[in-house]
Amino acid sequence: MERDLVIIGGGSAGLAAAISSYDAGVRSILLLERSYELGGILNQCIHNGFGLHRFKEELTGPEYASRFIKEFNERHIEAYTDSLVTSINPDLTVEFMNSKMGMVTVQAKAIILAMGCNERTRGQISIPGDRPKGVFTAGLAQKHLNIDGYLVGKNVYILGSGDIGLIMARRMTLEGAHVIGVSELMPYSNGLNRNIVQCLHDFNIPLRLHNTVTKVIGKKNLEAIEICDVDDNLVPIESTKQTIKCDTLLLSVGLYPSNTLYTSCNGKSYMKTKGAFIDQNLETSIPGVFSCGNVLHVHDLVDFVSMEGELAGKNASNLILNGRKEVKKVVEVNESTNVGYVLPNIISVYDGLDSVEFSFRVKKPIVKGKILIKDGDQIVKNQMALNLIPSEMKKVTLKLDDFSVLNHLTVEVEEL
Repeated sequence: MERDLVIIGGGSAGLAAAISSYDAGVRSILLLERSYELGGILNQCIHNGFGLHRFKEELTGPEYASRFIKEFNERHIEAYTDSLVTSINPDLTVEFMNSKMGMVTVQAKAIILAMGCNERTRGQISIPGDRPKGVFTAGLAQKHLNIDGYLVGKNVYILGSGDIGLIMARRMTLEGAHVIGVSELMPYSNGLNRNIVQCLHDFNIPLRLHNTVTKVIGKKNLEAIEICDVDDNLVPIESTKQTIKCDTLLLSVGLYPSNTLYTSCNGKSYMKTKGAFIDQNLETSIPGVFSCGNVLHVHDLVDFVSMEGELAGKNASNLILNGRKEVKKVVEVNESTNVGYVLPNIISVYDGLDSVEFSFRVKKPIVKGKILIKDGDQIVKNQMALNLIPSEMKKVTLKLDDFSVLNHLTVEVEEL
């Protein structure tokens, strides 16, 4: 096959990228999705809260997905579901397979990666103990309940205060389960404030901060867990250990980009996010390969995932239709004081570039601070900010007449 653009992933980022690319003038588009239907993780997120930024109204996950699927189908964009991409290559070939077509190779002019993210499992955080039934990642439990239609347990404990874990605390309660409590390793929750209020406070579910699960108990089935407070170095305090009887443990202990296709072809990664190393156009270290959505960095709102997908589609289309602009200079971008990560990693400077948007997260909650973008010791952007928390991604835009005067940018947050 030959296609101008191949998009890998049919969730919120991939669908938005396809629609954006089509509207920009590219017609030879192929979208590949490994599931049997489009929509991605949104299909199992039946709670509301989606679309407030993108559509200015509150939608459920399936409602949000259906808006994009409708627009996608109206444009008659080519798509194959139940199709597994096995590799991408620096020459912009994509190899995939499905039961009807077998193994297929597609030559593209550009590739957009939109494969989403994975949940961290018990094995990745190394909780000691036996291996009984009853330990699930929160997203898997959500799929079992909302898609497959069965309750995974009746006496539930949750480790981690990520948004999926908080939402499942409410969902399990509404379905008749008893959610005993939530433990969070950090001294602050990793979920959105609205989810902490609506999913825990409204249902009187206790949140234990600076606390973790130190042991899983049970042979065939989960019988109990051991929890423990931790000190400032996150080391368990033995004297605080207590055993809690439960039949289900849900893990909401972080997400990470599903980025194996990219790293397998030696694409450069950004260690802070585990996603691709990109410039301001979302183009990776492999020319012609773009990355967007949760495969690039884990977002707190799906609205931002879609917006990033639209940007990737626009930039990939510009490359396909107009060719590559001459890059006059590359400016490095790094995180600094109180900033956990910042994207983009570099700025490719060319004629006509007048603004760059940076996305970043802080390392700790900051009630009042200043966002500073510096070129060496010189401040080129100074912006006040209130109530910054690690769970919410922030954006700041730098506008300049001439980006070629810059040498090395850092983004930091000064606490006031």
